[in-house]
Amino acid sequence: MDPRSCTVCKRHPGYFRREYEGSVLCKSCLRDSLERKVRRTISHWDMLAPDDHVAVAVSGGKDSLTLLMILHKLEKRFPRTRITAVTVDEGIAGYREEAVDIATKYCKDLGIEHEVVSFEELFGYGLDDFLKRKQERMTACSYCGVFRRKAINLAAKKVGANKIATAHNLDDIVQTYLLNLFQGDADRFVRFSPVLKDPRGLFLTRVKPLCDIPEREIVMYGYAEDLQFQTASCPYMTEALRNELRSVLNKLELAHPGVTFSAYRAMLRLRTLAEPNLAPSRLQPCKSCGEPTPFEICEACKMQGINSVIPEISA
Repeated sequence: MDPRSCTVCKRHPGYFRREYEGSVLCKSCLRDSLERKVRRTISHWDMLAPDDHVAVAVSGGKDSLTLLMILHKLEKRFPRTRITAVTVDEGIAGYREEAVDIATKYCKDLGIEHEVVSFEELFGYGLDDFLKRKQERMTACSYCGVFRRKAINLAAKKVGANKIATAHNLDDIVQTYLLNLFQGDADRFVRFSPVLKDPRGLFLTRVKPLCDIPEREIVMYGYAEDLQFQTASCPYMTEALRNELRSVLNKLELAHPGVTFSAYRAMLRLRTLAEPNLAPSRLQPCKSCGEPTPFEICEACKMQGINSVIPEISA
């Protein structure tokens, strides 16, 4: 066998080398392998049920378009399952417009319902305008993350979804895990789960079907599927510690293939060990907007500096 050919089908030329397995995959076998891994993850964590209505958070980047593609293929097997793409326009001039256009075209091509909501529509102003008004010395990423999570929740409720699927990949999750460790956030450190649900129903269940997929494989899957995704980085991307962790992890993975998976498995093990000692969730409805929060007023409402209900999106 030609050493450059696919080690799975042994027929087609190699396209991607999976170092942690020592295998070489052609485009077709990479596609099949990645989709199979996602199906196993969904089954293992009991993420989705046949009659779910899933709101898929789609930004226009490689991860979210890959997730939407795979869930769309799964949807064909389960006719009672419904997926709707939701995109948040944060109001970042010269950046977000392209992403929204990409997401809109992609959903149209696949015949998937698509809901776009904006910070301006929900909170009164876009991120660019908000950053000009802000008083506190928080990073743009901190503000955006809070508002974006809330916007996705509101959009998912608007379309009638009962679950939210986000495209966090293996690298994202391990980076966040280490960030929580280095920032001393023990609660988030041990509460991680690929499925976040609240038995009281205060928030929609969130699932991460790509939690077992390395970022590099998602990139190669996207090229294999000829996905046209946004490649430009957000102009506000200033999380220095996360960027440094990303660089360190990439170097470690290159030198020691599989180390990212090892860190992820350690996360899950620590969560299992800590679970019996975790205090009950302190989530309660925000007194201003009704969204779940561990405080009387949620972070988004505090950042807006309001004490009145945020207008609902019209259906």
